[in-house]
Amino acid sequence: VQLQASGGGLVQAGGSLRLSCATSGFAFDDWAVGWFRQAPGKEREGVSCIRRYLRHTTYYADSVKGRFTISTDNAKKTVYLQMDRLTPEDTAVYFCAADSHGIDCSTIEYDYWGQGTLVTVSS
Repeated sequence: VQLQASGGGLVQAGGSLRLSCATSGFAFDDWAVGWFRQAPGKEREGVSCIRRYLRHTTYYADSVKGRFTISTDNAKKTVYLQMDRLTPEDTAVYFCAADSHGIDCSTIEYDYWGQGTLVTVSS
């Protein structure tokens, strides 16, 4: 199982970024993929996730609901996180993760992680 996150960078408040998580080595249609972030000095936080197996589930943390959108490209086995109206509070290293267990992607303990991509939002 491999996950490769990319797309981070420096953006001004109010701007947008799209993160990509390229995956391989697992059944993309069946597994859950989640986005997490960790800001300096803070605990890791679940941001969003998606799983289409049995029952399509998506999840957004309250802090990003209405601003972030998760989507997939099945042909490319890639999960995207479109981030709009970014604020300095969104500054963090963003990680993607995958797992096959559970139905609700927001409650899964993810076993497979990619490296992070840094998002910096300036005020």
